[in-house]
Amino acid sequence: MKMDVDNKKEEGTVEERYTQWKSLIPVLYDWLANHNLVWPSLSCRWGPVTEQATYKNRQRLYLSEQTDGTVPNTLVIANCEIVKPRVAAAEHISLFNEESRSPFIKKFKTILHPGEVNRIRELPQNSNIVATHTDSPDVLIWDIESQPSRQATLGHPVSRPDLILTGHKDNAEFALAMSPTEPFVLSGGKDRSVILWSIHDHISTLATDSGSTKSAKPGGIKNSKGNGSDDSPSSSPSVQARGTFQGHENTVEDVQFCPSSAQEFCSVGDDSCLILWDARSGFSPAVKVEKAHDADLHCVDWNPYDVNLILTGSADNSVRMFDRRNLTSGPIHIFAAHSEAVLCVQWSPDSSSVFGSSAEDGILNIWDHKQIGQKDNPNGLFFRHAGHRDKVVDFHFNSSDPWTIVSVSDDCESTNGGGTLQIWRMLDLLYKSEEEALAELEKFKGHLLSCPM
Repeated sequence: MKMDVDNKKEEGTVEERYTQWKSLIPVLYDWLANHNLVWPSLSCRWGPVTEQATYKNRQRLYLSEQTDGTVPNTLVIANCEIVKPRVAAAEHISLFNEESRSPFIKKFKTILHPGEVNRIRELPQNSNIVATHTDSPDVLIWDIESQPSRQATLGHPVSRPDLILTGHKDNAEFALAMSPTEPFVLSGGKDRSVILWSIHDHISTLATDSGSTKSAKPGGIKNSKGNGSDDSPSSSPSVQARGTFQGHENTVEDVQFCPSSAQEFCSVGDDSCLILWDARSGFSPAVKVEKAHDADLHCVDWNPYDVNLILTGSADNSVRMFDRRNLTSGPIHIFAAHSEAVLCVQWSPDSSSVFGSSAEDGILNIWDHKQIGQKDNPNGLFFRHAGHRDKVVDFHFNSSDPWTIVSVSDDCESTNGGGTLQIWRMLDLLYKSEEEALAELEKFKGHLLSCPM
């Protein structure tokens, strides 16, 4: 009985928070699109911009459908209309139906994935190439352009990956990263290992086998067997690892490359460890932080502007920031505002001091570590996105459209199925400096005063 009372109290708290959030949408957001998902999605990523127009751009969006087995699991490629800043009307973004699908998001292509899509990562050198993790030891590589769209019906043959990266001895479900400097792929799994591959190893092999010196487009995939046939995934070409790195004592949950070097990377796992690796010096840890958090670590990210700063998120509900120059001294700051386990962290591509964190509490927080200690913002937290009513499993800053974020929640526990995908951009007055904000408001004042009554 007590458990039922506690659950009802928690449900009331979530609904009250959500209702309050909806009432504040017109003053907090420049744009927001809400998209109800029939099936939950565990990962969402921005793809390339495909069309630019006066008031909005069209951009690819990668997400997944985690089904119950009655229909196949899918990797979905959607076309998303991104409304430009200061275009959406306040009344438009404040009125939406939580049960409906957004007209801004339209499915473009469906790939029938061999198993659940746990993680999606795009190749920076060619964002039409994506890697996925499923409940298996392999990493699957897909060329989105050449893959045909498939009908998601039971019994239909699954799509065949363009490339399979092999090397794990046990399932590798979540830890996955692509290098921003070279077409390298990094993975971690239940075998406690971190594994490194190069997609170019496959391209070089094909060129040698065919006797051709003609190279593929940067980061591209050349498949000698033909893409998208009805063959089983096991018939796809495969690439062996360049290196296997041992040092974790439990499942590796996340990995990330150094933004300036494909030879340096870090990993976190269920052993509460943060490990820094350098492939140039061997397969053992370069630096190992034994007790980075007080519980399992779920996520890690490396600052693209300042390579000395690394973020970690944990089941202890906190986000911690480390300085790579002195990792063993512990975190240089602990960010504590989540009430449940942190599932995802990411640095902003638009500001060197800003990052986001999402958690099982249904909140996506935006932080600015340069604001720590300021009178109005002592802990650095300056925005809380409360548009989800269940755990926010993934989010991604849009590098092509500043301050635009896609976030996805798994709503199964609260609604017995489905999920919610939201695309949103906070009002720029919230993150601009005080001087910039006042200047902007002064322009509005001048415009209003000049308007005829």
